[in-house]
Amino acid sequence: QLQASGGGLVQAGGSLRLSCAASGRTFSSYVMGWFRQAPGKEREFVVCISGSGGYTLYADPVKGRFTISRDNAKNTVYLQMNNLKPEDTAVYYCAADPTAWGTRDSLYDYWGQGTHVTVSS
Repeated sequence: QLQASGGGLVQAGGSLRLSCAASGRTFSSYVMGWFRQAPGKEREFVVCISGSGGYTLYADPVKGRFTISRDNAKNTVYLQMNNLKPEDTAVYYCAADPTAWGTRDSLYDYWGQGTHVTVSS
């Protein structure tokens, strides 16, 4: 089970940190990803991180502004979002899978409920 939190309303240029807490004993063996879905658009990949945290993959629109990290002792993955832009407004979902590595949402078997991020201009 995945529980995302940390969304909210922020002005452009501001920052937010999203968290995704996972239940289970094998969190460190799961690839964790963040996706987002803006109103009227398809869900899109944001970033993923390997089980150890040693590998990350970012979507081009967020490179240099977003940072993913994980704390396996706390079964939690984080998404630090800096220099937010209005186009970052979306529902952000965390996802997990033991074998996935990539940008396609169909690769991930487990999904959280989503947290809303709104960036005002």
